[in-house]
Order: sequence, then structure tokens, then C-alpha cells
Amino acid sequence: MNLVILFVQVWGGIGAVVALVFLIFGISRIDEDARGALSFRPLLIPGILIIWPLVIWRWWQLTGTTTTSVTRSAPRESHAIVAVVLAVIVSATLFTTEAIRQEWPSHLAPIRLDQAQ
Repeated sequence: MNLVILFVQVWGGIGAVVALVFLIFGISRIDEDARGALSFRPLLIPGILIIWPLVIWRWWQLTGTTTTSVTRSAPRESHAIVAVVLAVIVSATLFTTEAIRQEWPSHLAPIRLDQAQ
């Protein structure tokens, strides 16, 4: 158990350093829309803490590129497909949860929580 806690602490520590450096120096170099937009950067910290190896790899890949077609062409082409797939998944999940919802047990009477006893 101590090994797992140590691993999580080391992973989070490295992720915190990567997040700090990337959000101060790196993000504006690889994404021109992020230049001057400082208010959203703290929102990225939790994600960077978790996937910091991917952030480093992607940052290293995009450091030398200057054209936006290289940095953004692949994600933008798949946005429509992802939007449709997510809409289907969310709709199917909501339908399934409503379909399998259990009824309240008939032998238990509901108790009001705000009543004084």
C-alpha cells in the first residue's frame, strides 16, 4: 500500500512540475489561440497532472511546427464523428438507466428527513 501511495505522490509531483512549466512557457508556443488567454490555464492543471507524459510527448512533437494545419488538422476532422458518437452514447445511457430503474420497495415506508422525532 505504501508503494502505491509513493507512486501517486511521485506521479503527481512530476505532473505538477510539468503543468507549471507547460502552462507558463509551452502552451503559448504550440497553440496560438492560448497566447494571452490566462484565465483558462488553471483549469488544465488537473488533466496535466494525470496525463503529463502525453503532454510532454505532444509538446516535444509540436515544438518545431509553425503551421496550424499540422497542429490542428487531425482533431478538427474527427469532431463531427465524436459529437455524434457521444450523443448516441449519452442518449443510450439515459434510456438504459430509466429502463432498468428499480421501483421503491413496497414494504418500506418513506421517512421524511426534515421531521423532528
